[in-house]
Amino acid sequence: MAKKSKERQDPADGADVLSLAPRILELLEGVQQLELENFSMEIGDLDLFIPSQQYSLPGLSPTRTPTLQQKPMELVRESYHPHTASYVGHIREVTLGATKADGGSRARTVTIGGSTAPAYADILIPPVHPPALSLDVFDMPITLPRVLREHVADVLDDPAEWARMNVKKFGADIITIHLMSTDPLIKDTSPRQAARTVEEILQAVDVPVIVGGCGDPKKDASVFTEVAAMAAGERLLLNSVTLDMAEAKTLGTVAAAARDNGHLLLAFTGLELNNAKELNRRLYEYIPPEQIVMDLTTVALGYGLEYSFTIHERARYAALMGDTELAHPVISAATNAWAAREAWMAMSPEYGSRELRGPVWETLNAITLLLAGVDLFMMMHPAAVLTLKDIIHRLGSRGAVAASPAHDWVGARIS
Repeated sequence: MAKKSKERQDPADGADVLSLAPRILELLEGVQQLELENFSMEIGDLDLFIPSQQYSLPGLSPTRTPTLQQKPMELVRESYHPHTASYVGHIREVTLGATKADGGSRARTVTIGGSTAPAYADILIPPVHPPALSLDVFDMPITLPRVLREHVADVLDDPAEWARMNVKKFGADIITIHLMSTDPLIKDTSPRQAARTVEEILQAVDVPVIVGGCGDPKKDASVFTEVAAMAAGERLLLNSVTLDMAEAKTLGTVAAAARDNGHLLLAFTGLELNNAKELNRRLYEYIPPEQIVMDLTTVALGYGLEYSFTIHERARYAALMGDTELAHPVISAATNAWAAREAWMAMSPEYGSRELRGPVWETLNAITLLLAGVDLFMMMHPAAVLTLKDIIHRLGSRGAVAASPAHDWVGARIS
């Protein structure tokens, strides 16, 4: 089968095409776009033209060979000017406890709140008042994980001695007495007996006291009213009042008792800021805002702690941006960490010993909400208390600690 031979172009035909070039250029003058139909081209006929310094396209400046910069011989020196953010709002200050000069019997008081910026967000704005720590006491023997019980086993039957040990041995700033026995489903202890227990605590220690109820809205109202009258002027923190009390029509009774006897109220709501605002609005009808502390609920690590952190952080930012209904100091029950079974149950060796895992769990709960702006922590394990105290001290003294010289790792010679 014969192969077809490709016809070669006559040189004369090429000359005729070239003679048409000036005419073609004249026709194309001013044309921005050219469309060719039924056009084909052998790749060998394609020439690429890249303008150089000698040749350039219209409207483009000639290209130049870039000048190489000299190699830097030292780091660029740059100064740092910190920017301090300011906020229109601030957290109210609340003082727990009253000295003899103020009508009470405490040797010292504890003031919380006063923040004008997010917690530890700016080294130039340290906390107005460092967060305080309260240790728990119960008015009856309760079931505790062994890791906790071994530290208080000798005083479980004596709330006053338990409180004294928490102050003298473990360094509690405040004591929280939980009146668990008043629960109608447990012992249904009378309000008068509950008041006597609180009185014994006040005589055993000279620090401010938080009085916790049993959670029953009606029984707590009668207990708080009795305790408030017995300890008039001591500036107790009654823990707590809830929206359930409003439904039970006992909120006003407790609020009036706190107002008339010079005490504080802990407004407790469950991870819902709208409820927190509503409860505070109801309390404003009875007592000044400076007598209200909020509890927005602490959830254990592994059971929703991140959501609890979000709620506390949202409340703090809202308050700093001008929401006065949320501009109250906040308390956290770090002891809720022990509700997580991982904090106390026996587990496989890779999870570590319970003696260490439990206090670490409580510490992490507290640190997390410390960074969200919590002003007062209720705690139990001595190791967790000491660790959190040390962390608060270190965070609060950042501006006062002398900076150590940085090691010249860039220019260090490795032998």
